[in-house]
Amino acid sequence: MNNKFVPFNLPYMTGNELYYIAEAHRNKCLAGDGAFTRKCQNWIEYQLGCNKVLLTHSCTAALEMATLLLDIKPGDEIIMPSYTFVSTANAFVLRGAIPVFVDIRRDTLNLDENLIEPAITSFTRAIVPVHYAGVSCEMDNIMALAKSYNLTVIEDAAQGVMSKYKGKSLGTIGDLGTYSFHETKNIISGEGGALVVNNSNLELKSEIIWEKGTDRSQFFRGEVDKYTWKDIGSSFLPGEITSAFLWAQLENAVQITQWRLELWKNYNELLKPLEAIGVIRCPTIPSNCEHNGHIYYVVLQSKINRQQVLEELKKNNISAVFHYVPLHSSPGGTRFGRTSGSMKITNKISTKLIRLPLWIGLSKDEQYSVVDALTKAIFMQTRSHKA
Repeated sequence: MNNKFVPFNLPYMTGNELYYIAEAHRNKCLAGDGAFTRKCQNWIEYQLGCNKVLLTHSCTAALEMATLLLDIKPGDEIIMPSYTFVSTANAFVLRGAIPVFVDIRRDTLNLDENLIEPAITSFTRAIVPVHYAGVSCEMDNIMALAKSYNLTVIEDAAQGVMSKYKGKSLGTIGDLGTYSFHETKNIISGEGGALVVNNSNLELKSEIIWEKGTDRSQFFRGEVDKYTWKDIGSSFLPGEITSAFLWAQLENAVQITQWRLELWKNYNELLKPLEAIGVIRCPTIPSNCEHNGHIYYVVLQSKINRQQVLEELKKNNISAVFHYVPLHSSPGGTRFGRTSGSMKITNKISTKLIRLPLWIGLSKDEQYSVVDALTKAIFMQTRSHKA
């Protein structure tokens, strides 16, 4: 038995977070939209190649901003995968819209682009591709389909910061993109997120919504002589302490991504023998995608009981977890949404996927322990099946 506990996640700090928080305090600016907020927004715009970024207090808030920007109304339909976090759907349900759940691809676990068109109706307003594990959906197909049906594309790139599709950063391809900086992500600020506005027609309105429905940003740029209430909006800004923490992370984003990719690649090498004998399936990375090492998961062979594997890992002091319970089969999903077509792959994957510990500072010895315990847990079941 492994005596050393291996946690599923440990938030990484670069060393400058508390220094920058103190600097924000010295600057006497702790509310949102201060110097650190602007630094972060400018960095994302420049490094990831997008026109307009607005920091938010969560990715959930960014998704909710997107629904306000698009003036989503009751009865509108939004196509999305069921294998995603609840916020992807909830943001639209809050506006009275109907999530239409479509099955995922077997290889990347992303929204199956070939199943989107059959789900489109006269009520469809948008497509929400979710880039699972930081691996891109097939965005060329999705964007072409959206254009032909005059639909908006909102990328849920919560897991996709620093990932690319055909050389373009995730979150910068659709009309809108959303990021998460939650402590479980690669680049963190505790809570936190961002809305990426790629459609220039939505830039001004996005500022107004972000500034609680006022033209305050225009006022500070000298474009109006006073600011006032212009439209609907809410309090979406993060505090300056959150932005200061995030700035320390963004300064090191390239190195953080590189370290996580090294850990991901080591898992991949260690687990290939298990994949070769057919007891697990490792992640698939299409050749046109550059991922960020966010998640390392395995999909168990159909005969292997996931709960038993997780319990064996726990006995060995290893914290591994499953991921989403599909939204379409949840109480909220059955109440507020509907499915289009079979959800066969979603249903299967959701009962067979295990996420392995992955965090900066995880040692190779700890990875060996994880893989060794996983291997033994799987073979315990395969031997019992043969018996």
